[in-house]
Amino acid sequence: MMDTEKDRASSWFRQLRDKIVAAFEGLEDSHATGPFSDALPGRFEVTETKRASDDGSDAGGGLMSVMRGGRVFEKVGVNVSTVYGTLGEAAQKAMAARGVPGMDTDPRFWASGISLVAHMQNPHCPAVHMNTRMFWTPGAWWFGGGSDLNPCIEYDEDTAHFHATQKAHLDPHGDTLYPELKAWADEYFYIPHRHRARGVGGIFMDDRNTGDWEADFALTQDIGRAFLPAYLPLVEKRRVQDCTEDDKDTQLIHRGLYAEYNLVYDRGTKFGLATGHDANAVLMSLPPLAKWV
Repeated sequence: MMDTEKDRASSWFRQLRDKIVAAFEGLEDSHATGPFSDALPGRFEVTETKRASDDGSDAGGGLMSVMRGGRVFEKVGVNVSTVYGTLGEAAQKAMAARGVPGMDTDPRFWASGISLVAHMQNPHCPAVHMNTRMFWTPGAWWFGGGSDLNPCIEYDEDTAHFHATQKAHLDPHGDTLYPELKAWADEYFYIPHRHRARGVGGIFMDDRNTGDWEADFALTQDIGRAFLPAYLPLVEKRRVQDCTEDDKDTQLIHRGLYAEYNLVYDRGTKFGLATGHDANAVLMSLPPLAKWV
């Protein structure tokens, strides 16, 4: 059953959540000059989420932490969850199609992870996404996730810093890993109907099971550890820049891309809704405002 491994993974995602929430509230507190600095510093509203099986029995839950209307973050959510139960027929078929064994005879599952999306007040500050997770069924286990940068106004040096920090955290796990996960992110975070990427990429993996749980868990932890050093310096640098109405318009149009991707293609959104998780928590990633022209 891998109970010890499940507990370790779930605890790690919660620890990472706590560290990120504290860091983001710290950014709110330290934003003393520049656009939006005259507003009150934002704080996360934390809501416990619960999930029930069809028969009403406990099926897990988590914490939904959302900050709205801060002086740095217009809307940011940092969710953690640990859910379990029996996959429905549609989810069973989807898992079987991905090669997960035993779905037709034993469709039990367990999943835990952290999911983060940040939409910023200042259009010069890039939006960002990060998610890491562990999934278990009686026939398999795997890790997945990554992080990607979504600026509406691109700065080459910001993109370079974000990627270089991720590479530095992944290189100890093998020289080929960063280029593989970068290429995977470029493919995964692509919007086919728009013929473009939703941002400037990052790293992504899914179905990670080398047969060495410790090694794969260590990699997943380092993907999480890379996030704050990759992202915080970009926010600290860009949050003080002046912005215009045209900049804000550019931001709102770009957010439309983000919403389209998450509603049409994102695997985590589809899984969360299909398995009956709290819809508000699943759709936390959507921007507070967007625009289509």
